[in-house]
This record gives sequence, structure tokens and C-alpha cells, in this order.
Amino acid sequence: MTHSFFQPPATSRFALRNLRAPRCLVPAGLPGNADDGLAAIDLLVDDGRIAAIDAAGAMPAELGPDLDASMVLPGMVDCHTHLDKGHIWPRQPNLTGDGAGASLATMRDRTTRWNAEDVRRRMEFGLCTAHAKGVVAISTHLDSLAPQASISFPVFREMRERWAGRIDLQVSSIAPLDIFLTDEGRQLADIVAESGGKLGCVTRSARFPAETMPPDMDEALVRVFKLAAERGLNLDLHVDESTDPNARALIRVARTAVSQDFDGRILCGHVTSLALQTDEFIEETIAACRDAGIDIVSLPTVNMYLQDRSQEARTPRWRGVTVLHEMKARGLRVAVAGDNCRDPFYAYGDHDMLDTFTQAVKILHLDHPLGDWIRAATETPAAIMGIDRGVLKAGAPADLIVLKARNYSEMLARTQFDRTVLRAGRAIDTTLPDYRLLDDLMTA
Repeated sequence: MTHSFFQPPATSRFALRNLRAPRCLVPAGLPGNADDGLAAIDLLVDDGRIAAIDAAGAMPAELGPDLDASMVLPGMVDCHTHLDKGHIWPRQPNLTGDGAGASLATMRDRTTRWNAEDVRRRMEFGLCTAHAKGVVAISTHLDSLAPQASISFPVFREMRERWAGRIDLQVSSIAPLDIFLTDEGRQLADIVAESGGKLGCVTRSARFPAETMPPDMDEALVRVFKLAAERGLNLDLHVDESTDPNARALIRVARTAVSQDFDGRILCGHVTSLALQTDEFIEETIAACRDAGIDIVSLPTVNMYLQDRSQEARTPRWRGVTVLHEMKARGLRVAVAGDNCRDPFYAYGDHDMLDTFTQAVKILHLDHPLGDWIRAATETPAAIMGIDRGVLKAGAPADLIVLKARNYSEMLARTQFDRTVLRAGRAIDTTLPDYRLLDDLMTA
């Protein structure tokens, strides 16, 4: 069963005519309405790839349907998520809804339930959902405290092979920063290298859990950079995910990268506490990130859920997101991503990057004008991951999302349940996996 609103022609060569595409994601010079940021195009598919993109009306009617100004997007890219945690909420809810409660609930679940089969089935469920939503690439973190790394990384490698050609999968470790001062950290770096992953951690220390700036931070950061450099690994870090204005690890990461002359890619996620700093310190930190070549990913839905939450009947006072506008304006590559899904860090979510972008527009005020912000969920995360995805161009796979919506207003106002998802030019079944498939994993 499929919920698509149209079916493309059954031939290997056909056109999708009279579409609207984000101007920033198609070749320059195509006509359209400059005010809404969209280009009016015809798109030719040949043998599963985009063969040509031309102005709307240029391709003959006999080649394919007139789609009446429907929007088309490239397959979307999620550069920061946690497939190993996904969908454990029914058996391990976070009763406080905050970060501390999330960490505690996840630890309880991981230490008692995360065998290979449990991780495999929940990860597969998440991938099936993302695929149906039109996501073509995912970078997932895996909880990596021993012995979990030796369980989850082999499962990930299996999933990466099984999903090849449908979703491009990348992986990062996540563990407290201070384990890299121990032999466990070296062993984890070897597991990551064996898996072709990115070395990742949180800028918090297990030895100093109450400190957002632990005293062993600088020493441990140097060690992380050295371990990565020795193995030719990129870095993917959780940084300053806090409501504490004293959390200022991002600038330390940037300065360590420069002092270590690190030449790999560095992605820093969250950095929510930066929004609570003075304007002067924000500018200093962004400049340091630019010097270090650091990319930033914001997780707006999850951080708005977690940050500034009170156990009293108190309304949150801030949105829990970082200074993304300022970072982009000063030349940093910035992305938004889905992060957690139905786990103690976020009770909701469905691995839908179109929904993540829609919510990011509202949470981060990426509108009026929208400009090229759609790149933050398509082209930019693909570039951060080092893959050729997220744009519409000749030669690219015809992995597309076609919406009934004709413009951003219609796209952002209404959930696009009836989207058509094309893979290699063919419409896929967008029926979502039933939560009942996981029922036996949710028993006490």
C-alpha cells in the first residue's frame, strides 16, 4: 500500500513537468518567482537518474505528467541521530523530561536490554520509517561505553550493508570525554576505525558529572584529537548541551583543533548554552570555530523539549537552541537534524527530516525570508557527511520527494502525509512500519 498522490510513468525514461524546486538546490538561471525562492522546472528521469533539469514547459507533454506546480525536493539528509536508542520510550520513559532523567533512563535500559537483537530490530524499524519519509542518508551515534560498543557497532555494520543503495549510513561513537584518557578510549577509537566511523563523545566527564566544564577537559580533548589523527578519523562531538552559561566547551574544542593542527572534519552538535552567552563571547566563539573549520548541527525539536524544563508548574523561558543565524551569517556550515526518536531524550519523532525542517523553521525563525535555509536539511548535512546528496542536478540519483504542496507556505502549514517518495525514479511504498512490530521488545 502507498500513500503517494501520484505515480510516475512506468517507463525508464520520463519527465516530471511543471514542478517547483528550491532555487538554491537547482542549477542557476532557471525561471521562477524570486519572492518565494522557488524555480519552475521540468525534470527528466532516465534509468533511475536525473538526466536533465530545464525550465517548466520545455519538455514535451508526451514525456510525462504535468504536476501542477507541485514542489520537488531531493532526498533529505539527517546528519545527527541515535538509531540505537530509538523507540525504547514505551518500556523506559523519562518521567522528568529533562536531560538528567533522560541519561538515567537510557542507562537503565541499555545495561539491561541492549543485546544485539534488540538493537538490530529497533534500528531496522527506524530505518524503515526514515526510508518511507524520503530520507536518503543518516549519520547515527551509538552509545559506546563498554561493553556496548562491541555489541552495537557490529549491528551497525550489518545494517549499513543491508541498507546500501537505500540509505547511506554513517556512524559515530558517543561516550563521556574522560574515557579517552583510559585504555577503553583507545580501544573504542580502534572499533570506530574498524567500522569506518567518526570518533565522537560528549564534552562531559564521568569523573565529574556535575561539572559542565570538568577539570580534565583540555587534557581529554587533546587525547581525542590525537586518537582521531592517528587513525585518520573525523570528529563528531556533542558539545555544551546545557542550560548552564558556564558551559563553554565549544571554544575549547576549536582552539584544540587549531593547536593540534587537525585536518579532519569536525562536527559539533547542540551547543545550546552558547545562546546564553554575551554577544562578545558568541562572536569570539564563532570566530574560533571558523578558524578551526568546525561545522554545527542544531537539534531544535529535541533541545526545545529538554532544555529549561522545570519539575514545577513553570513555563520554559527559552527555546533551547543555539545561535544558528549568527553562525551561518559568519560563514559556518550549519545543519538541522532529527536527533532522538521515541526515547528518553525525546518522547516523540518519526525520523522525518521534512518534519524536522518544518519545526526548525518555526523554532529557530528560519523564515521571513526562508532564503536558502532548506539547504540545512539537504545539501549542507550531505556536505558535512562528505557525500554527494541533497541537490537536484543532472547525473544525480532520481531519489526525490514530490509534494502536493505548491510552495513553502503550503508545505510548512500542513503535514505532507501524501508525499510521493521516488527512489531511482520509482515510487516506493510509504506505508510506515506498525509499532506493533516492536511489542515483544516492550514487555517488562
